[in-house]
Amino acid sequence: MAHNLSVYHPRASSTAWAYYNYRLFPICSSRHFSIKPDLQPPPTAPKPSINLKAIRDFPEYYRQNCLNRNCPSLAGAPERIITLYGEWTGLQKGLRGDRERQNTLSAQLRSRNPLTHGPHGGGEKTEVIAEGQEAKESLLAEAKYIKAKISEVEKNEKVLENEMKNLAIQLPNWTHKESPIGTEPKLLGYINPEVAPSQRTGPRVSHTQIGAQLGLLDFSAAGRVSGWGWYYLLNEAVLLEQALINHALSSAMKRGWKLVSPPNIVYSHMASACGFSPRDQHGEQQIYTLGGTEGKIQHCLAGTAEIPLAGLYADKTFAEDQLPAKLVGVGRAYRAEAGARGVDTKGLFRVHEFTKVELFAWGPPGQEEFSTTKGGSGTSPIIKPTNNTTTFTSLFDEMLDLQKSIICSLGLHARVLEMPTTDLGAAASRKVDIEVYMPSREAKDPWGEVSSLSNCTDYQSRRLNTRVKMVRKDAPSGVKSEFPWTLNGTAVAVPRVLMAILENGWSEERDGVVVPEVLRGYMGGLEFIGRKK
Repeated sequence: MAHNLSVYHPRASSTAWAYYNYRLFPICSSRHFSIKPDLQPPPTAPKPSINLKAIRDFPEYYRQNCLNRNCPSLAGAPERIITLYGEWTGLQKGLRGDRERQNTLSAQLRSRNPLTHGPHGGGEKTEVIAEGQEAKESLLAEAKYIKAKISEVEKNEKVLENEMKNLAIQLPNWTHKESPIGTEPKLLGYINPEVAPSQRTGPRVSHTQIGAQLGLLDFSAAGRVSGWGWYYLLNEAVLLEQALINHALSSAMKRGWKLVSPPNIVYSHMASACGFSPRDQHGEQQIYTLGGTEGKIQHCLAGTAEIPLAGLYADKTFAEDQLPAKLVGVGRAYRAEAGARGVDTKGLFRVHEFTKVELFAWGPPGQEEFSTTKGGSGTSPIIKPTNNTTTFTSLFDEMLDLQKSIICSLGLHARVLEMPTTDLGAAASRKVDIEVYMPSREAKDPWGEVSSLSNCTDYQSRRLNTRVKMVRKDAPSGVKSEFPWTLNGTAVAVPRVLMAILENGWSEERDGVVVPEVLRGYMGGLEFIGRKK
């Protein structure tokens, strides 16, 4: 692992805390997956607007990007799109002559009169000239043939267009140059290093044991009711959950984030537009889909509030001065891929259903650099400069600082990682994770992800048809419709943070758990959770 260390201080700016240079990823993490062509959205769905020209102009970039993101099956898509485009333009050129001939025939038929005066002129009754009637019939026959030919070619054009779009929509997002290519993350720094395990004393007790002893968790009953991967929170654990939610909401609200209570059931095509598909590239189920009446639009359980929050502005247009738009919402997250059973996933670490506080923001199109080669040197000219050179980066830093401050306030020891290309998923261009020290996982890997922050550039806004009117001097009207960039991040994923609080707050001497000070005001002043009498 490459080291780039610094120490986080709560009141220090995030730019002083971490170094930002910018870099690209292999696909398909357990969270994000590209849209499959067989999942066709209904006519009422937002119309995606994929940048096919960029793919044609930089096929090698997209090919290498697919390989870097571990999507070898998509690596041939850029060249296939170029081939299809060549066929499409060939049909277009052929149609020009046919359409010109069709217009000529239409004009002739409109002006041609098969009736003419008899040989004596004057007021004699007109007679149908046989030659004129035959000429008209000939023109009609040719017009009918040309119309059928054009219709057939247009159908073929539509087939080619759909195949190009289906291929393009599956390609992963560009990769930020800051993202390490490969499988190893880059360490950015630590949070609360003073409570690192080297300074800790006493046994490492699992949250499952603590939860059983203190009457906080019940996995066996949940197993009988729902199956493996579900749980009951009991007594003070319920208060802890609500306290974490309220603390995260309060922290975000104080920094100007607007509160939203989103739906937890969404259309499947909306989930796909955000980078989530029902199954991954190996056919494994990722999202719970809901059975419904045949012919009806399919619903699914949201894997994260990111999906309904992103959809809030689907088919809508921002004014430039409305950005950045920042939302924080609480939702239930449903994950079908809870993983294999084992020590690493025991208890609350990997579950099928949980509460999560999500941050979501739209910002103006950014000016970033992206990796173009396997080694990460060089940049892609895909992104054009905008009038905003720092706003989106500042928004990213603001969100990361908020996430770090929440973890810091809970007194948890954590590390911050720049995630590699193998962990970015389909939608993210760049992702930073926060991993908290969890004593029960110390035998193998003591760090567990509790928060992530993803820069999705225009990946989601293009697929949801979310736009912004930007002032552009080079635009004919001085205003240009563009696609805002999106950011999403976890404020609090309750089960894992609860797990970390129980394990790190455990006091062997007092036989209980110390409640983090910032949560006590939300728990009626409760400072300590002990055994039930």
